[in-house]
Amino acid sequence: MDWPITDIARLAGTTSRTLRHYGDRGLLEPSRVGANGYRYYDERALTRLQRILLLRDLGLGLPAIAEIIDRQADDAVALRDHLTRLHQEKQRLDRQIASVEATIEKLEGGEQLMAEDMFSGFDHTEYKEEVEERWGADAYAKSDAWWTSMSADEQKAWKARVSQLAADWSDAAKRGIDPSGDEARALVERQVAWLGSIPGTPRSSDYYVGLGEMYVADGRFAKNYGGLAGATFVRDALAAYYR
Repeated sequence: MDWPITDIARLAGTTSRTLRHYGDRGLLEPSRVGANGYRYYDERALTRLQRILLLRDLGLGLPAIAEIIDRQADDAVALRDHLTRLHQEKQRLDRQIASVEATIEKLEGGEQLMAEDMFSGFDHTEYKEEVEERWGADAYAKSDAWWTSMSADEQKAWKARVSQLAADWSDAAKRGIDPSGDEARALVERQVAWLGSIPGTPRSSDYYVGLGEMYVADGRFAKNYGGLAGATFVRDALAAYYR
């Protein structure tokens, strides 16, 4: 069984023009084309379209969507991944709803507002475009889904872990320890374990060495390690570890 393009466009909440565009990009081929030039789509094509729309709703562009779909050929497995992300997004929205409801209740009751209670479920996406440009949209989508799946307490604990690691790096730099010594190597291993806990993070030595260079080159990252001197120490320790 298959369905004409106009029916599918209506059911999917999109347009025939968009479906044809997906076809022109090689994303969604029709199962057949009628004598009148109409495109028709079978069940397999509809499953593929569902995957395209789900990925699009995650903010991915068509090139990234094509790459992900081609890499995950098993539709059922891929849709299970999508379902996990949808549940995570639902949890995030539930936290937002609860946060806004609590704010309204306190405003109407004349109670004091607590900043830490007002922004549960609101994502920090300041570096979204930069991450996607450097490491790809899929890397950002995975890490964002992982972050939003955490509870507020889990996010707080994770931030505390990162802050302690940065402080330890800064302290070691100030004490002038050897970047290739045992203490520096232990810090590198903690850094790699921290980064490796984030889904979508590359695992290659070149990636970690390149991060060290970025810490020095970009003041936004250098300040996390006490400034240029601290970032330089981190860079040198990473380079020594992977030499």
